[in-house]
Amino acid sequence: MSQAITSENNSSKQRLYFIDIARSIAILLMLEGHFVHDSLALDLRDESNSIYYYWKFIRGFTSPVFLTVTGIVFTYLLLGNDHTPFWKNQRVRKGLKRVVELLFWGYLLQYYAFHVLQCIGIGILTIITIYGISRLIKVIPLWIYYAVAGVLLFSSYLYFGLLPEGQYWPKHAPEFIQNIFHGKHSLFPLTPHMGYTMFGAMIGVILFHAKEKVKTPRFILAGFSLGLFLFLFIKKCLLLLSEISLFDNAPIYRMDWLFEKLGVVFMVLSVLLALETYVLKIKKSNLFLKVGQSTLSIYIIHMIVLYGSLTGRGLTHYFHERLNAYQIVPYTLLFVLSFVVFAYFLDHIRNGLAFVLVPLKKLTNRLFLIFD
Repeated sequence: MSQAITSENNSSKQRLYFIDIARSIAILLMLEGHFVHDSLALDLRDESNSIYYYWKFIRGFTSPVFLTVTGIVFTYLLLGNDHTPFWKNQRVRKGLKRVVELLFWGYLLQYYAFHVLQCIGIGILTIITIYGISRLIKVIPLWIYYAVAGVLLFSSYLYFGLLPEGQYWPKHAPEFIQNIFHGKHSLFPLTPHMGYTMFGAMIGVILFHAKEKVKTPRFILAGFSLGLFLFLFIKKCLLLLSEISLFDNAPIYRMDWLFEKLGVVFMVLSVLLALETYVLKIKKSNLFLKVGQSTLSIYIIHMIVLYGSLTGRGLTHYFHERLNAYQIVPYTLLFVLSFVVFAYFLDHIRNGLAFVLVPLKKLTNRLFLIFD
């Protein structure tokens, strides 16, 4: 989650900062979203109130951005080592290590649920698997593999999203297996949320093979236009498709919200790319970008501080559904800013813990045959 995107352009490296900007925005939205959702008094949760309505609307795009960007970053870096054999590709080995790390932290923080860390971890594993298959079957372009995987995962909502309340799948499987797909504690089930990671992988392939065109007006406008089309017209298109005999009047329009959110992600990334290209003068040593490059550490700490994961007591025990309209803004700002400060001092914290972290990293690298 904290990898940076760089691309080789002859002898120089061109960094695509808009990805880091997107991650920084997403992690800050996640922090304020989780705090407000947990702390805001129930009588203020009125969707007829325009402030609350738009806050909830924007909050709904945080996880799609995270999941999509994960696919972009990992795939982009994976293809950077495309010249090496599959099992000798260090990015494959690092990816497998990252999968284990995300599953470990995900279940350690919430052992009973399938949350975003597990979804991202399995998403990376799926990206690697599809990439390996594409190395064997080279007839189909890699981006099509990921696009088809994304469509299939979104389409799974037509089954899982319409199951009666309390009916889980697989029906007689253990609860932790059901949670992966459709269970009692499925917070970010693979079906359909991993579809965003697959579409992100698709974008990563396109970005990698179009390095010279990424920052051109035509490329940026094409990405924004595609996103706008998905957001405005995907439901109408799905309704038309549902009338074709091939679909036998299947309610495929019900997955419109998934593509609408994907469209917003496309538009956001396009706008950020345009800002990076034409407006912003971004420096590598930028605190805002550092926040986006520290998402895993921030996520882990925020789960402990806010929800009491591992410790059993967090801020939720003091503020849960108790803050009024005058309290929620300053308390939320304080909560978010505390993590910006945490990101600022993160390197110092890691240096202080180097006596533990460095040997542990060397050990895990050896286990996954990582030699760099």
